[in-house]
Amino acid sequence: MIDKITPVFERMALSMMKRYAPEQVKWHYEHGLALQSIYNAGIFLNKPAYTAWAKSMLDTMITEDGGIVSYREGEYNLDQINMGKLLFVFYAETGEQRYRKALELLRKQLKEQPRTNAGGFWHKKIYPYQMWLDGLYMAGPFYAQYAATFNKDAYTADGDDIIRQFVLLASKARDANTGLLYHAWDEARSQKWANPETGCSPHFWGRALGWYCMALVDTLDFIPQEFPQYRKPLLDISKTLIAPLLRYQHEKSGLWYQILDCGDRAGNYLETSCSAMFTYFLYKMLNKGYAGDQTETTKAGAALAYKGLMSRIREDAGGGLHVTGICSVAGLGGEPYRDGSFAYYVGEPVIEDDFKGVGPFILAALEKERTAFS
Repeated sequence: MIDKITPVFERMALSMMKRYAPEQVKWHYEHGLALQSIYNAGIFLNKPAYTAWAKSMLDTMITEDGGIVSYREGEYNLDQINMGKLLFVFYAETGEQRYRKALELLRKQLKEQPRTNAGGFWHKKIYPYQMWLDGLYMAGPFYAQYAATFNKDAYTADGDDIIRQFVLLASKARDANTGLLYHAWDEARSQKWANPETGCSPHFWGRALGWYCMALVDTLDFIPQEFPQYRKPLLDISKTLIAPLLRYQHEKSGLWYQILDCGDRAGNYLETSCSAMFTYFLYKMLNKGYAGDQTETTKAGAALAYKGLMSRIREDAGGGLHVTGICSVAGLGGEPYRDGSFAYYVGEPVIEDDFKGVGPFILAALEKERTAFS
């Protein structure tokens, strides 16, 4: 039975810290997500041991001269940017130049990242002219924090570019009927998965939209208030996503399906990582005062979602907590080729304790905890 004394996000963080050894750390987006969630928990709890643990894990990846172990700049892979977000706080705390040099290395990648003709970042060099919803989370908050930290006096160029990424993909990937966003957009229409007219992939994959939703509210954290012209587009997109998310929320469980709009289709299932991401998004919209006239429906949806998430937590004999029902991985293209079909998405393995589910669970539960103090 989950105890009522220790916050569940703290118990989950402790469970992850116990299971996760330094030799397991990789410069990888999901590892960055895991470390970020524990760092955030430590800040909220005012427990330096948590933030020190996150730093010790990240430090295994940063060399004395500011290099990043296993980072591959020439891949121009947006996934590699996400883990760099903790570099900001550790640079601010210590002043160590190795963190600043690592930040500059990642910023250099964004400066040189290949782009669509419309100015959007390719998700990876190997995926030409493609923008994926995932990429907005990987690069958006980092880009915004870098601009606010090191380039605030000349913010306009960066601000324009940051917002361009979100607005462009929202305009290309949004479906007018459902209000949902497709997983990816191929400007060149060259992929087999791309709709020949729109360039969009065939389905609304839950976790892809979850990444995008988290990217919106996290990027807003680093868009200064004195630049309302950059805050407004993100706020507008965020608000327009609330109603579609609540429309496709499973009314009994409070969770969301792997393929969001195909709840009654055989093989589809309620998936934990996207549900955690949407729960985080809804609670953060409330806690930041972004929901506006949708506040009451957002509250109800968030509460139902959190109740559903708790049903996905398993406690082992030693008191450790585990997150169940997580889609292992999903993508598009590549080799072997991933066609974006319904059968592909629902056929991927469903596993336990994947960082892409545990990290968002901690963030969502922490954001829920903030409502008790707001």
